[in-house]
Amino acid sequence: MDDRLAPSKRHAFQSGGRTVYEWDQSFQEVNIYVAVPPGTKSKQLYCEIGSAHLRFGLHNNPPYLDKDLAAAVKTSESYWTLEDGTLHISLQKLHQGEPWPSALKGHELDPVVQQEETQRLMLERFQAEHPGFDFSGAQFSGEAPNPRTFMGGI
Repeated sequence: MDDRLAPSKRHAFQSGGRTVYEWDQSFQEVNIYVAVPPGTKSKQLYCEIGSAHLRFGLHNNPPYLDKDLAAAVKTSESYWTLEDGTLHISLQKLHQGEPWPSALKGHELDPVVQQEETQRLMLERFQAEHPGFDFSGAQFSGEAPNPRTFMGGI
């Protein structure tokens, strides 16, 4: 992707005044970031990525999160890592270009923020399809179309 386009913004899901997880998305993937207890090693974690469900936590404890995903993923291309005290879950979208309203069902973004995400993904599609052009200053008048289905789809 071209660096001139707006970078993906992390969105935080909070509960009880604390951040439960953060997430962002690109044209092809959704990333979830979860801070783990200090000193946690990867062998102490489990992470089960299903085509439409995510479950993870510390072994011998109830799951930290056990929720349906906002949309389907390619399980064979999705994975998790532990990096600098953060569980990073990389989910490959089953339907490339589909804007997700949230990472997990029930945690949807505000409609205005959802529209901003759709616009950003649409510009990412334009940039990928036309690498010689600069879309960094492009704006939509009205609602942005779905980047997955626009003009015949991907």
